[in-house]
Amino acid sequence: MMTTEDVEDWMYHQLEDTTHLLHGVVHANGYGHLLRVNGREGGSKLLSGHHIMSFWDRLCTTLGVRKISVMDVSKKHGLELRLLNAITRGHPWYGDWGYEFGAGSFSLSHDAYKMAIKDLSSLPLSIFQSQGRKPRTILQDLISFYQSLSERELVNIRDLFCFLTSLIHDVQNSYLKVDYPPSKKRCSGDSRVLCAWTINDVARIEEAMIKVLRAVSGSTWVSWRALRGAVCKLGPPELLDYCLRELKGKQTAEGMFVNSRCISDSGAMEYRLEPGSMAMDINSTSNSPMRNYPSKEHLLRDLKYLYACMLHPESMKIHFPPLKRDLAVISATAILDCKQFVKDYNPEKLLLGSRPNVIQLLCEVDLTEQFEEHGPNPPPEILTLPLDATIADLKREAMKAFQEAYVMFRRFQAEELIGYGGVDESTQVKLLLGSIEFVRIRGRFLGKNSFCRFKTERGLERWTVDCCCGAQDDDGERMLACDVCGVWQHTRCCGIPDSEAVPAKFFCNRCRGGLKTSGHSKDEMVDSVFKSVTNRI
Repeated sequence: MMTTEDVEDWMYHQLEDTTHLLHGVVHANGYGHLLRVNGREGGSKLLSGHHIMSFWDRLCTTLGVRKISVMDVSKKHGLELRLLNAITRGHPWYGDWGYEFGAGSFSLSHDAYKMAIKDLSSLPLSIFQSQGRKPRTILQDLISFYQSLSERELVNIRDLFCFLTSLIHDVQNSYLKVDYPPSKKRCSGDSRVLCAWTINDVARIEEAMIKVLRAVSGSTWVSWRALRGAVCKLGPPELLDYCLRELKGKQTAEGMFVNSRCISDSGAMEYRLEPGSMAMDINSTSNSPMRNYPSKEHLLRDLKYLYACMLHPESMKIHFPPLKRDLAVISATAILDCKQFVKDYNPEKLLLGSRPNVIQLLCEVDLTEQFEEHGPNPPPEILTLPLDATIADLKREAMKAFQEAYVMFRRFQAEELIGYGGVDESTQVKLLLGSIEFVRIRGRFLGKNSFCRFKTERGLERWTVDCCCGAQDDDGERMLACDVCGVWQHTRCCGIPDSEAVPAKFFCNRCRGGLKTSGHSKDEMVDSVFKSVTNRI
């Protein structure tokens, strides 16, 4: 037989279970939190994360919730989505459903978040190109490879990751999107190249590439890298990439045609000359929406590599050019430090005025007794009254609404309609207020300590956050308290990396400065703190 404690334990484990596909909490006042979404990578066999989020959004709309917050720590393929989506879309993954910046850790503002996205995503790909006679790197080859695949010019980091993620999406759906008609694409590409080089320059590079293919015996395929390297001295990298992209289907004087393919294992492009009888196959393949692009596995492998080299603040340090390294690291770190996002459903706009046969008001309470622990007043509640309701009815409905929404308001007593003091209780609301849709009621709590015995969101404990980054409250990041003054600060801001454990004893800069001024040694201060803690125990 299950006891009450067994039931409570079961409920606790249900709330803490990380295998739920969807876990959200909505409070009685209409505010809630989205705690967990597990798509296919999280264990879902049928529903994707997108399907689950769409269901959650419809559910919140149906329930008439006010505001939902979420701590975005979502990942896909091992990549932080709030960083990848910020670069490709300008907002987090939850932004597809209207979630916006709520608060940043380490006192980061919305403007700082937007600036970090702009600075990192707009960095040009040209800064990664080799300087002088240094050998080309894998990163440079990958950038050039995807620039050669794209029909549109890839100029900056956002362009590259948008193109790569779109390829992954298209391969997953076995369909490659065509953003522009082929003729428009070709015209755009020609105008971009020919503004710097002539048609003769393009023809000269293509002829050199065909000579290389002609020199290869039999049906041997020539890799993209080898073919590019063979003619690398004949033109700049941009012109070579353009010619490689347009090489497929070119005809030689002997009636041969250039064909190309993509190796599924490595994702590398290869070229060779084939007899004219295969021209129809080549042309039909080149016009097909499913061209020879790398496989999904290869695209994901490249995405992870480029993410590590160009987006992740730790691993990018060894790949990023020194000129822009600090800016990139600071921007990427700022994006990752912004995890709290919210969506304001604002149901009041939909409800107010939707029922002409009743009176609907937004009512806010103003407490006559101010308690430091409870913080600001609760948000207003929607009251629905009959057309002939009086001021007394309004007060009763206000008390009922707040008592049902908050446990700590169980003994709340409405006393006065602010701004209408001295008005008789029997006065009808519609005659007194007219078209006004917002009222404030002043009240108090009956009984001794009837309010203070309830804990609010932060509890009744008194603790202070005052970090050098500007944070004045708990933002979800790891903190530690000074053993002298008890003020909490971020471990990272105190020079303690997240990978290191919190020290047994810690003294903030203020107390450490006071220690030097007083002339006491560090050991003496430690002994003093230990004795004071022991005495309190």
